[in-house]
Amino acid sequence: MGHTIAICGKGGTGKTTISSLLIGWLIKNKRGKILAVDADPNSNLALNLGFKPTANIGEMLDEVSKNPAMIPRGMSKPEYIEYRIQTEMVEADSFDVLVMGRPEGPGCYCYVNNLLRDIVKRLVSSYDYIVIDNEAGLEHLSRRTMRSADLVLIISDDTSVGLRSAKRIDDLIKELDIKAKKSFLVLNRSDNNSVTKELKDLGIEYLDSIPVDKEILELSIKGKPLTELSEGSAALKSIERICKRLWQ
Repeated sequence: MGHTIAICGKGGTGKTTISSLLIGWLIKNKRGKILAVDADPNSNLALNLGFKPTANIGEMLDEVSKNPAMIPRGMSKPEYIEYRIQTEMVEADSFDVLVMGRPEGPGCYCYVNNLLRDIVKRLVSSYDYIVIDNEAGLEHLSRRTMRSADLVLIISDDTSVGLRSAKRIDDLIKELDIKAKKSFLVLNRSDNNSVTKELKDLGIEYLDSIPVDKEILELSIKGKPLTELSEGSAALKSIERICKRLWQ
């Protein structure tokens, strides 16, 4: 049974960056087969991992909706969609990437999220780790598209707004009875020295902080993946410390 890791938080806190760094650590340390799920409609996880996805589930659902005749005779719509997902998934040596995207045509994004939930449920036995980079905010939780996880990392910056948002996410996880075996707060782009009291008042178990890393900004400006970070990267050193606390 695979370990499911959900990355949550408000927009702009660096969820995708941390998801990418965490996946990179799992790959580097040969922790088995990994499924990276980009559930954020902004869809940057694959790019951060060095891949340019050719399609996403949202676009594919639009295509099927506009051309139902493309579904082979004898195959149901759900069966065809799952087949397309399996064939269009980005595959690398030690990990696969599933990009959700968002349908552009009329229709509810809830369908894509419900599809994600069902897919992850079926794929969980095929991978050692499933890392889900969730969309920003609380909607994916309130729609219960994430019903269980072995580990939830709530990402925040060290602003009062960010910390309040992290608290709301933690409260909603408990309110909706989402089965999270472990849940931690991670501060991104922070030295956490100025928020010690706020952290104590939050009531969320604090794991660690990741400092500002100029290398990440430089790679982003150049449009290069985070796989090109140097060994001396401050963020890489922090994510290694975090991963060792979690799994060693």
